[in-house]
Order: sequence, then C-alpha cells, then structure tokens
Amino acid sequence: MKLTGKDILLVDKPAGMSSFGVVARVRRIYTEQRREQTPELKRAKVGHAGTLDPFATGLLICLLGKATKRAGEFLKLDKRYTATICLGKVSSTGDIEGEISEYEFSGHRAAIPPSRVSALSFSPVAKKIPENYIPDISQVQQVLDKFTGEITQRVPAYSAIKIDGRRAYDLARKGIKVEMPERKVQIYELKLVKYEWPELKIDCKVSSGTYIRALGEDIGKALGVGGYLTALRRTEIGKYKVDNAVTLEEVGVEEK
Repeated sequence: MKLTGKDILLVDKPAGMSSFGVVARVRRIYTEQRREQTPELKRAKVGHAGTLDPFATGLLICLLGKATKRAGEFLKLDKRYTATICLGKVSSTGDIEGEISEYEFSGHRAAIPPSRVSALSFSPVAKKIPENYIPDISQVQQVLDKFTGEITQRVPAYSAIKIDGRRAYDLARKGIKVEMPERKVQIYELKLVKYEWPELKIDCKVSSGTYIRALGEDIGKALGVGGYLTALRRTEIGKYKVDNAVTLEEVGVEEK
C-alpha cells in the first residue's frame, strides 16, 4: 500500500513483536517509497502513539512524516482492551512472559477497601489456595463491579517508566527492588465476556495510563486466587478502532 507523509497509519500489531519493531518495519517500507521521489533521503520519520507489550496484539497508531508532530494528540486518549486472565496462578511480570508460580494467599478472599486501592494487603502467613476453592460467576461479577470507576493502581515493576533515571523494567530484571509509584486511573467499563475456570475474559474501556496487567493481577487478588494475563488485545484508541487497521503484510512487510 502507498503511504503518504501526512498519514496516521492504523496497524493491527501481531503478538511477539515490540511496538518499536512494528515502527522499524513500517519505517523501512515508508523510506523506500519516499526515496522514489527523494533518492537522497536516508531515513523517513515514523513514530507511534502508545506502546503495546510484545505479547499483546491490536491497535497501534503509527505516525508517518509530518504526522509525528501530532503524537501528543493521541497519548491521552481513552482506550479499550479485551484481556484474558488465568486465575489461580501468578506471573513475575503479570503476563505470560514472566515466571509462573502458584498463588499463595491468606486463606480468605481479599476485601477491596473503600478507596479501591490496588495495593491490597494480605496476611504474612500464607498458605496454598484450597484445591476445592473456585470463585463462581457471581463472585467474579461482584469483583469486576468493585473495580469500575476511579481506582488507584500501583505501576508494575516491569514497566517503561523511569525511576531515578532508569527504566523500571531494567531494575526489575536485575533484581533491584524499588517502591513503585501509584496513580489514579478511570475504569469506565469492565465487562465479563467469558468465565470458565481458570480462564476469565474481560472487555474494558479505560483512561490513558491504565495498566491492564495490573488490573488483571488485582482482580485475581480480590478473588483470593491470584491471576495474570495470558492475552491482551487493544481494540480502540479514542475514535480509532482496530477494525479499520491494516496488517503488516498489507503494508508490505514480508517477515516478522
């Protein structure tokens, strides 16, 4: 497909590729096309408006040429995701890319405090979750209802924010523990799509800056069984929808 210097390109990002990887591949195609008119061009400008984790799929807004100056217009837009949570286990990163382990809890479901802060407290004396304990669908729905509205999230240790000038995920990978900041976010909608133990699928519309990995973990904690994301798909950014996005193959990228 032909790309122009004022384009906002909607890409359906595949799993297993970083957002930077998508940008690099689109930039290569765009540079090749631009050189048809400007042979001396070394590299065309391409950026994106909102990172997706490598395991995630869905809508990635790529900005080409002059459109890169508009990045700020997109970063604060609300977003919609579908996410699949595996209940009963936890991950060191909150998703399938981390080390998976059994969840240990205090012997009862955690009560969500009035403030609905995600840093839920548990008894220091932990025991394995009983084999016969499986939350029913009404318990799941009650917990989802509790997380709708304004909540306070603790930023995941495996995130791109900077702590004293260093990326949080770099510190986490080196085993350096730091106090992660908290932030208030809005969960406008949180719908139960499917629940069949241990898999819970949700659809949510959230404010910019919301960590869906943290939301999945906190839902698992509130149910008393733990949880981590096994799939994440971004379907909307503001008025832009993944239904209108193109694949990398349609752009002209032949390999991942």
